[in-house]
Amino acid sequence: MNEEGRILALDYGEKNIGFALSDPCRIFAKPLLVIANEGFDKLVTKLKDMIAEHQISLLIVGIPYAIDGSITPKTAECQQLLKNLKAILDISVEGFDERYSTWEANTELKKMGYNWQQAKNQIDAMAAAMFLKEYLAN
Repeated sequence: MNEEGRILALDYGEKNIGFALSDPCRIFAKPLLVIANEGFDKLVTKLKDMIAEHQISLLIVGIPYAIDGSITPKTAECQQLLKNLKAILDISVEGFDERYSTWEANTELKKMGYNWQQAKNQIDAMAAAMFLKEYLAN
């Protein structure tokens, strides 16, 4: 793991993409934002803007394996996204198993008192924060 600079985590979804950000010392992870998924080119433009704005040195892409660890169509789609981002971006890009992150995010948002509608709008960024937190702990 590259030890300097912030890490940006990306939780890719068909409709929305959630982002989370580490602090510069790579101790904490916090939800950053959720954007509509408007295609690969717009995602790359947004990523380049965020990389510059937040001084990102590493991007972590969540890879949603099935509970048993097998590869699903969504897993394959995210693996291809990871491959494409590695080829385009000028920073390190890694994949990370995020199979329980959405469930954990939903649980955390409920504990925080979010209702269903509020949670729906934050779930992707919170899921990214959940797997970024796990990445930082390892």
